Amino acid sequence: MKKWMKQIAGALMTALLTIGSVSMVSAYAQTPPADEEMRAVWISTVYSADFPSSLNDAEAQKTEFIEKLDQAQALGLNTVVVQIRPKGDAFYKSELNPWSAVLTGTQGQDPGYDPMAFMIEEAHKRGMEFHAWMNPYRITTSGTDLAALSADNMARQHPDWILTYNNAMYYNPAKEEVKQYIIDTVAEVVENYDVDAIHFDDYFYPSNYPIPEGENRDGATANARRDDVNDLVRRVHQKIKSIDDSVAFGISPMGIWKNNTSDAEGSETSGTEGYYSVFGDAKKWIEEGWVDYIVPQIYWETGNQHADYETLVQWWNNVVDGTDVDLYIGHGIYKDTVAGEIIKEMEINEKYDQVDGSFFFSLRDLLQDREGVATALQQYYAQKDATSDVTQPEQPQEPMSAKTAYAGRTNLQVDGKTVSLETYIIDDYSYFKLRDVARAVTGTSKQFDTVWVEADLAIHLQTGIPYTINDTGNADVMQSGDTIAVSSTAKLFLDGEAQQATAYTIRDYTYYKLRDIAKLVDFGVTWDEGTATIGIDTTSGYTA
Repeated sequence: MKKWMKQIAGALMTALLTIGSVSMVSAYAQTPPADEEMRAVWISTVYSADFPSSLNDAEAQKTEFIEKLDQAQALGLNTVVVQIRPKGDAFYKSELNPWSAVLTGTQGQDPGYDPMAFMIEEAHKRGMEFHAWMNPYRITTSGTDLAALSADNMARQHPDWILTYNNAMYYNPAKEEVKQYIIDTVAEVVENYDVDAIHFDDYFYPSNYPIPEGENRDGATANARRDDVNDLVRRVHQKIKSIDDSVAFGISPMGIWKNNTSDAEGSETSGTEGYYSVFGDAKKWIEEGWVDYIVPQIYWETGNQHADYETLVQWWNNVVDGTDVDLYIGHGIYKDTVAGEIIKEMEINEKYDQVDGSFFFSLRDLLQDREGVATALQQYYAQKDATSDVTQPEQPQEPMSAKTAYAGRTNLQVDGKTVSLETYIIDDYSYFKLRDVARAVTGTSKQFDTVWVEADLAIHLQTGIPYTINDTGNADVMQSGDTIAVSSTAKLFLDGEAQQATAYTIRDYTYYKLRDIAKLVDFGVTWDEGTATIGIDTTSGYTA
């Protein structure tokens, strides 16, 4: 018996083909809670941007949300900020706002379940916070036809509450009835749901809403608009605290309050100013304590000529210093320039004492791993947790990257014989189950066995012997559809020698690129352009 076989002989009776690595949920069960470090992702529902991808299908929506929660947690995140009122509508049972059309395709139609109650329960199961994200004033993103709204929509019932601009409708922030309606909307959620926070985004007055002719941006009308927004912010905060003091109120304003060319107290920038463009005085909200946390959208890269990232982090850090307001930084990872330098930005945040965490916009960009942002963040958080007092794992987990795996089957030619194998597409590459490839080449000169050895958390390949363990005689039937893939933490050995290859764990099985397996075992890989068929040639060796 070969030396390799002697080393694992004792393990063969109990060896499993499946990878016994920690699941995505348990891998981050000890992620620091949000009150120690905020690690949040915005989940946008307007336009179904992040969720849901299906209409009028409660079970599909539930499954999708669970998968996305698991993906977020696998990256080390501890908070989801879900847009539950995107356009004066609701992802929850409400007496004030109609069911969102995003759920069913028809505004006002009951989706057959309570999405927010479900989402909160699933988030809390995982020890994650749930922040209920509301856009306070928006009615439509496009269109001014009231008849297109559901009959129970407040805008349709009270057209005098509306202002229109750029072919869209908004609730008028100057109306007392509007203020009370929004306050009541917030109160309804806090009273009926176990939310951890109410979250407003950066939409207040429509951007650059015109000022009357003859007035300027610091004139009576502009100041009155800011006062109306301030009044709402103050009263919403007051209402939340009167119901449940443990529920936080946070706002994510535009990243620039004012440029220092407009006000000596502004930042050394030259971009769009939230104070003037949407009449949002975020600095005042902090100074007055009308918010529990602030998340400025610093959606620029370092060195940006109009809005340098660190310049703005430092400015907001100084504004928050000495207050009871928590500061989190909003990162615009939908931009390649930001996604590509995310670790640089995280390291800048660490330099400033008032920065207590980050929000990432948005989920789809994380799950697509734009410019490697998900991989980088997961490794950053995993390393941080492994050395913190919070986790102290006995054996720190290797970095894991969560990605979407698209299910399919491939007719593979093995020395001219067709074999149908389960595959998953990840980042445009086909990944095959290791055991399926081992079974497919059994009986050839390039046959190999694959064994999981629990003792050293490793997959051992042994060339020259047939695949035997857990053999069912036929390739497995597809387990289900698209799912989550997590980069494998298992070590890999070939005839006792350590090897390196990209691998993903999908539903407890390990998947590799066919060419990586071919390189290890030394068989040829062919491609027939005419029939779009990939093949294995065991009569030849591997060539790149």
